[in-house]
Amino acid sequence: MGTIFSKKSELPITSFDWGDNLLRLEPKASGCTTMVVMDVTLEPGGMHNFHKHPDQDEILIVIRGSITQYVGEEMQVLQAGDSAYVARNTVHASFNDSMEATTIQVVLAPPMGESGYGLIDVYDELPWKNLRG
Repeated sequence: MGTIFSKKSELPITSFDWGDNLLRLEPKASGCTTMVVMDVTLEPGGMHNFHKHPDQDEILIVIRGSITQYVGEEMQVLQAGDSAYVARNTVHASFNDSMEATTIQVVLAPPMGESGYGLIDVYDELPWKNLRG
């Protein structure tokens, strides 16, 4: 059995150009084979541009702040407590258009690869590259 309890200060954080990713539950450390859980922080103006997870379902839950969330070509502004479900292979993106940092909890299932998640960026493809204007 893997890790049962996790202290935030002991969890790995990876920084990307779109924000910080804190891995709460991933296969390598936990042994969990059914899901991956991450906390993603987007600074003001930050984004996780249009991408998809071909073999994973996802739910995004806004913990703090707000995001402009796209699922396919549909868009909603989500506030703390709101969520969005993204079916596998569906293009989606999160944009922090606010003046404060936003934290999103993300659950992906099933885990894929070493990191627990796999994605394909599509932000430079049509219609995604023109969707935000």
